[in-house]
Amino acid sequence: MNRPQMLTRFVFGSRTTIAGTVYGTIVVLAVLGAGGKAYKDDLWRLVVIVVTTVLVLWMAHVYAHGLGESLHAEERLNAAELGSIARRELAIPLAAVGPATVLVLGAVGLLAGSTAEWLAFGLGVVTLATQGLRYAWAERLGLAGTIAAVAVNLVLALVLVLLEVLVSH
Repeated sequence: MNRPQMLTRFVFGSRTTIAGTVYGTIVVLAVLGAGGKAYKDDLWRLVVIVVTTVLVLWMAHVYAHGLGESLHAEERLNAAELGSIARRELAIPLAAVGPATVLVLGAVGLLAGSTAEWLAFGLGVVTLATQGLRYAWAERLGLAGTIAAVAVNLVLALVLVLLEVLVSH
């Protein structure tokens, strides 16, 4: 795999990480939507909130999956098995890397604060659209199916973000 492919996989996830990438991106967008206005003058705080929220929810996700797999296997998981779950679900926190990086660029003054926030949000939307495309290609959907998959992915995700913003205010 060449560097551009590795970067694309790192930023947008892979075919096997669609669920984690979508989940992590929705979390990031919800935090940006809920906290963006409150912390528009303190992007460092917004970066910390985005990263912390995603990491906490990732750990909760790994823990919940560990419990479920332990019950399914009818035995306790060992550290290696729990580590395997954590690696498998790594797409969740990785979804925050791009938006958090853009926010850091705003925090250090390389981008205007509002520009950084909009770019971070835009990167999340592009990521969701990319996951819709990835799903459509994996399912070998035609043009209409691909458009529908991208639209449904974006609409459902953005509705969830909107609901989170409404609940947090």
